[in-house]
Amino acid sequence: MVDIDEKIYVYKVRLISRQRKFILSIGLLSFFATVLLPDNRVYAQSDSIFVDTTKAVRPNYKMLRGIFAGQSVLYLGSIYGLSKSWYKNSLTNFTVQDDSHEWLQMDKMGHVYTSYQIARHTAALYQKTGISKKQMLIYGAISGIIFQTPIEILDGFSPDYGFSPGDMAANITGSVLFLGQIALWDEIRIQPKFSFHYTSLAAVRPELLGSSFSERWLKDYNGQTYWLSASPGSFFKNSGWPKWLCFSIGYGINNMVSAERYKSVEMGYIPYRQYYLSLDIDLTKIKTKSKLLKAIGFMANSIKIPAPALQISKNGVDFKPFYF
Repeated sequence: MVDIDEKIYVYKVRLISRQRKFILSIGLLSFFATVLLPDNRVYAQSDSIFVDTTKAVRPNYKMLRGIFAGQSVLYLGSIYGLSKSWYKNSLTNFTVQDDSHEWLQMDKMGHVYTSYQIARHTAALYQKTGISKKQMLIYGAISGIIFQTPIEILDGFSPDYGFSPGDMAANITGSVLFLGQIALWDEIRIQPKFSFHYTSLAAVRPELLGSSFSERWLKDYNGQTYWLSASPGSFFKNSGWPKWLCFSIGYGINNMVSAERYKSVEMGYIPYRQYYLSLDIDLTKIKTKSKLLKAIGFMANSIKIPAPALQISKNGVDFKPFYF
């Protein structure tokens, strides 16, 4: 097993490569989804988010081929770019490394979230082509896995890392979370979201947790919170509860200054998990006639809004009047 303190750059490079890939994928998909967001099949306009209005519409095969081509270029470019930029050591035989115990599983939460968001954005992109609802959702779910698979494979052939079954399982979980909700309810009722606040722990290990503004929100897991937001109005149709107003359950960690828990303890920090209960807004359920606002709401819905929250941890219950 590689000593983490002696191989800090392994985690640094791994985190940056994953986050840059996520930013690139979501950025491009968000741009195309914004440009191509349909007029009559917008998510915020119906109780069923993915309304199948494409049955009588002939698919736009030219647009469909263009999207396929764009995805292929992005996919192959990711493999080539990562292999040249981030995996500079010669590739070796394929190996497997179980890292499921690291970071109190916060990195796995990130994989679930990323895969879900890629699936969601890709499905929105394919919706405009006029293909069937089933095809659109399947393409979206598959994309959520495929867009993250190259880095897992390259990890397996890298002498520094190793293929992580936990990462791959989390990637699949994110796509299943997207596709499963549509299959079960014909709409998205549970929204995975993300928030971040700066912590003083980054200054303890800036080489690992980030030294700059941009690095810290990407690498300091202590400041990250992953949420599941849902509205009672989506589950109880006649309750009168507004579907845009959600309860949100969050998960975070604290005092992790190393990927390994025992390493943090050796440095004088006692890592622990934190759970949150808060309110949130589903921006896709706010009705508006503005196409621009619909597009902004769709993209921004991946972020948890700042709101009061209850924090539950080994230290008890704490009220946060404004938590993000």
